[in-house]
Amino acid sequence: MSELSIRKDIIETCLKMESLGINQGTSGNISHRYKDGMLITPSGVAYDELKPKDIVFVSFSDKNSYIGEYPPSSELDFHFDILVAKPEVNCVLHNHSTYATSIAMCREDIPSYHYMVAVTGGDRVPCAKYATFGSKELSQNIIDTLNEGFNSCLLANHGLVTTAVNLKKALWLAVEIENLARGYIMAKQVGKPKKLSKTEMAKILKKFQTYGLKNK
Repeated sequence: MSELSIRKDIIETCLKMESLGINQGTSGNISHRYKDGMLITPSGVAYDELKPKDIVFVSFSDKNSYIGEYPPSSELDFHFDILVAKPEVNCVLHNHSTYATSIAMCREDIPSYHYMVAVTGGDRVPCAKYATFGSKELSQNIIDTLNEGFNSCLLANHGLVTTAVNLKKALWLAVEIENLARGYIMAKQVGKPKKLSKTEMAKILKKFQTYGLKNK
């Protein structure tokens, strides 16, 4: 993709997050690998006011310098660190969707009450340990959690991060996890959700090798 196409794709995805009801205001952020660095949403600019020129470029050779009218997102650290640590990842999406964030505020995983937790690459939607937003510690907590074999995780008392090869899939993951979170919260109001066994989840994870949104 060209640089302009990526910038437009980032803005379009930001607007989709709002229209889907999984983010609001300027609380979320998105990054996309580009050449020897990344393009990332700016800090404090409303999504409906974003223009392609507002998306900030940050080089992997120097995180502390950037090209753009506005500074990069306050969550620059974890976007930068994920893309540097994981060459298979091209996009990082962060939001504060209501149900996923509610579970994150309890510092809980979403367990295997439903087979779709396998979209994360594992047997649950894990919750990374708490650290202050925008901190290096938070970035490390996310990396540690993703390194357990997951492509997404909740952030304790904060929100959700998804990673993928493209923004379409990163957004798809965010929506799927929000649906799982909503279902889990509703199921706990009805009774005690029953977890799928480790044996069953192993079967499901094998099936998920060819399941889900295809990379294009």
